[in-house]
Amino acid sequence: MLAMNYRGPYRVRADYKPDPVIEHPGDAIVRVLRSCICGSDLHLYHGMVPDTRVGHTFGHEFVGEVVDVGRDVQTLKAGDRVLVPFNLFCGSCFFCQRELFGNCHNTNPEATAVGGIYGYSHTAGGYDGGQAEYVRVPMADVGPYPIPDDLHLDDAVLLTDALPTGYQAAEMGDIQEGDTVVVFGAGPVGIFAAKAAWLMGAGRVIVVDEVEYRLEFVKRFAQCEVVNFREVNDMAEHIKKMTDWMGADVTIDCVGGDAAGSIAQTLTGRLMKVQAGASTVLHWAINSVRKGGNVSIVGVYGPTFNAVPIGNVVNKGLTIRANQASVKRHLPRLIEHIREGRLNPKEIITHRVPLEEVADAYHIFSSKLDNCIKPVLIPPSAREVQAVKATALH
Repeated sequence: MLAMNYRGPYRVRADYKPDPVIEHPGDAIVRVLRSCICGSDLHLYHGMVPDTRVGHTFGHEFVGEVVDVGRDVQTLKAGDRVLVPFNLFCGSCFFCQRELFGNCHNTNPEATAVGGIYGYSHTAGGYDGGQAEYVRVPMADVGPYPIPDDLHLDDAVLLTDALPTGYQAAEMGDIQEGDTVVVFGAGPVGIFAAKAAWLMGAGRVIVVDEVEYRLEFVKRFAQCEVVNFREVNDMAEHIKKMTDWMGADVTIDCVGGDAAGSIAQTLTGRLMKVQAGASTVLHWAINSVRKGGNVSIVGVYGPTFNAVPIGNVVNKGLTIRANQASVKRHLPRLIEHIREGRLNPKEIITHRVPLEEVADAYHIFSSKLDNCIKPVLIPPSAREVQAVKATALH
């Protein structure tokens, strides 16, 4: 099969790899119809995540059609269309029983902090991802979610990570009616977090980024105010000035360790890798929220040290919540929002790229070229299926 192949930082290519096979009676094999490149994939692409091995296939956002199942699989059959949450989970451990699917205790042999994640280095279990024609889906009775007939595939693929992560980012902020919410990052997750903040009762939403086309996009999509941090001397002071010197009620970090904006943080966190990424946005989120406010973190950081102003957290009496999104928990509600027209996720897709051109897609997305917000990869086998269906219709 054709699949994305990681060859080292800033080096990926489309390559041929062995087709995945049933390795366990609970597995399914899924033909990929859509997969996305996520901002989190760029952390891997930039060499920020430890134990990202040459030959690994990225991609934790994908939807597809079941082509084979193991003998123990009861809920799926060949021909079913499914969206696959980015987190692998067993459904039965202490954490899964509490719907903390991103913290499953049985899917990541490398760590106990996070469960398995498709296509996200061996720190997340080493599972190959969906930027390929086919993918093995373990625990197929638990993770995959049937795609309703009235749900567009482009909406479905954004339900595998980006939309639920942005939605949970807003949820973890415990937004109260009328709150001022500041979202750091105008990538897809930040865009969805800003939109979700309104659904949860926010009275004012402000999004911070440095890329003008992304700020213009989120201003239209989420009807929010925007700030270009390159035009601001002190981010925390600026947010306080915008909020009668109180600070925001809720701040949300949708950036993570690839953050720009601080020379010192870039040097120690991104270049020297002394820290687990640049903690610039963590500082901004903590220092610009009001006393007694809430900080929500979904940005990806490495599993090691970060210099965080914990004294300010204590002295200001802040509540901090952070986690990987428990995707499947949010799906019924998010599908309802889509059906009712409150959310239209596919509007953020700006680029549809053949899987063969995955290297170009990564370069465009990473370098923020061509006004790219969200790229979707279409495998050759998926294009063949679409062509056959189109011919049948005629």
